[in-house]
Amino acid sequence: MVTIMGERKDFANPSYYTNRELSWILFNRRVLSEAKDVKIPLFERLKFLSITASNLDEFFMVRVASLKDMVNAKYNKPDIAGLKPKEQLEVLNKETHAIVKEQYQVYNKQILSGLLEADVQIVGRHEELTEKQAAYVDRYFADNVYPVLTPMAVDSSRPFPLVRNKTLNLGALVKKKQGKGEVEFATVQVPGVLERVVELPDALAGKRSFIFLEQIIERNIHRLFLNYDIECVYPFRIMRNADLSIEEDEAEDLLKEIEKQLKKRQWGQVIRLEVEAGIDEKLLQILEEELMVQPEDVYSIKGPLDLTVLMKLYGLEGYEAFKTPRYTPQPVPEFLEEGDIFNQIRRHDVFLHHPYQTFEPVVDFVRQASRDEEVLAIKQTLYRVSGNSPIIAALEQAAENGKQVTVLVELKARFDEENNILWAKRLEKAGCHVIYGLVGLKTHCKITLVVRREEDGIRRYVHLGTGNYNDSTAKLYTDVGLMTCNEQIGEDATAVFNMLSGYSEPRSWNKLAVAPFWLKDRFISLIGRERDYALKGHHSHIIAKMNALCDKDVIMALYEASAAGVKIELLVRGICCLKTGIPGVSENITVRSIVGNFLEHARIFYFENDGKPEVYCASADWMPRNLERRVEIMFPVEKEGLKQKAMHILECQLKDNMKAHILTSEGDYERVNRRVQEPFSAQDAFCREAAESVRKESGGTGERVFVPEMHIS
Repeated sequence: MVTIMGERKDFANPSYYTNRELSWILFNRRVLSEAKDVKIPLFERLKFLSITASNLDEFFMVRVASLKDMVNAKYNKPDIAGLKPKEQLEVLNKETHAIVKEQYQVYNKQILSGLLEADVQIVGRHEELTEKQAAYVDRYFADNVYPVLTPMAVDSSRPFPLVRNKTLNLGALVKKKQGKGEVEFATVQVPGVLERVVELPDALAGKRSFIFLEQIIERNIHRLFLNYDIECVYPFRIMRNADLSIEEDEAEDLLKEIEKQLKKRQWGQVIRLEVEAGIDEKLLQILEEELMVQPEDVYSIKGPLDLTVLMKLYGLEGYEAFKTPRYTPQPVPEFLEEGDIFNQIRRHDVFLHHPYQTFEPVVDFVRQASRDEEVLAIKQTLYRVSGNSPIIAALEQAAENGKQVTVLVELKARFDEENNILWAKRLEKAGCHVIYGLVGLKTHCKITLVVRREEDGIRRYVHLGTGNYNDSTAKLYTDVGLMTCNEQIGEDATAVFNMLSGYSEPRSWNKLAVAPFWLKDRFISLIGRERDYALKGHHSHIIAKMNALCDKDVIMALYEASAAGVKIELLVRGICCLKTGIPGVSENITVRSIVGNFLEHARIFYFENDGKPEVYCASADWMPRNLERRVEIMFPVEKEGLKQKAMHILECQLKDNMKAHILTSEGDYERVNRRVQEPFSAQDAFCREAAESVRKESGGTGERVFVPEMHIS
């Protein structure tokens, strides 16, 4: 209980919180709403529908799997909303079935008809093929598919096969042609090495037709079981528990232990079974029994299984008219002049805003350091990198050039473990000193330190960011970064790497706040300071932008500040366990979520501080895992011009009335009601501003960039 203005309040009341998993479902519904929005180009809607399916897959493999593990272990501790794991699963089961049903309603009723209008036909069943198309499909099967397939029958001598996680399969009931044999189960995996979307010939003028690979196999499955009659054939797909469980204290070699656990991911407990609607009851019963799936975990699908396949259709060439024009990240004005990047950083700190501005200066920072004779050492953390990473290449080059290169590769980055193991081995081979972080903690901070010998002594150059060192996702995710040679930040950066390599935690920090040691307390202290100013009648205001908000201590601090009169404006893309509009608790809090062409990923925090505003950026969200179980960094944006840039991002997103959804006091999200407001999309505005800033800096000779405004109506 806390006393605010003479009134005692229990900010820990479970009714003041939304369950984390249910909040995530609401987020995926916001993504799904983009797929339903007829004002968005057709192929973009198709892309968003694919993203909802990909999101749901990961949600099952990690979050639902974790809840099932808790139930199996008889863990009954309630979450912040007062729900025990079993209760959460029961509620989630209803919600996940509902969202899957809604996905396929969008696909069948909106996407397919839209594609037809765009002269694209998806042949849903092989029985719908024309005679010429059927002949083509049969030849295609014989020439391209048949040699790859491995049909598997199940009988007394052949056990039920191991079905890999996320694979698409065809299950069949077959019966021997000779004798009175019983009906048997057989299956064949739809090979992931072949294209799942196959174009058909003989389409009408100007139109294109496509069929899914599983339909081609289903049509020809009799060729795989020559001595059998095919009773029925239906596709099915399973989802397994893919959450890694690693006892780091007992793992002598973390790299080898993770490699071993990755193999287990393919064979974890089946937590979801997708089948085609109308599946034969006997076939379904066999699948449920052999895969040990409960009826409530079976999803009956009216359409193609695994809608992530729609991303293949999105990639079709020739349909640019049905897509948002691709945006080209603009040069950073401070780096328009080619030259020594270290001279430019010495002249002034640089604030970066991706993908509106190119990620190239970050790559160039490492690349120039690898070649610069005066650079003595490069230290960097890597969480997720691209498939053909120029940063990895630059680090290898630096080591070969005799630099002292230290790289922390986070092996426990979920679903990137395998890639990161490969990168770690490759960097070690090049001569880099590779470390894997601290036991029991993921290293999620994004920091690069370059140590350079100069005329006046050793100088440290630092890049700090909110997003990964991934040049590919930097074109899709919105993030911010800071490049500086500030002496105090340089000292802190050295302390960070010493802590990561030798666990030598410094007694104090100059500018940076680091999790899991100081960051959570720092956030709560900053929120508390605004509360105290409000109670004294001084200026107070909090604006916070992040991906997720579910830390109970932080939410309680926000409730306390709100009750004291602090205006709190939150921009939370995904999960938000905080509730708005609770009388006397959260009446002064608003929550917005923006789902647009780019994935909102930056974390920016503004505190009014009685008229002396402070702005921070961080790699961390307000989640227990970020604040308590990861190494994260928050850094200040202090130079006035750069601070204004960060504040401008927040102001624009609070003004967005095109892509923003508002959290209501009922716990739902609603699109902004524009009424007479001028339409405004923050992401489109940032695209325009980035191009304009280059034109101004280059005297109007900057390259003209087309910025889409088709969402505005």
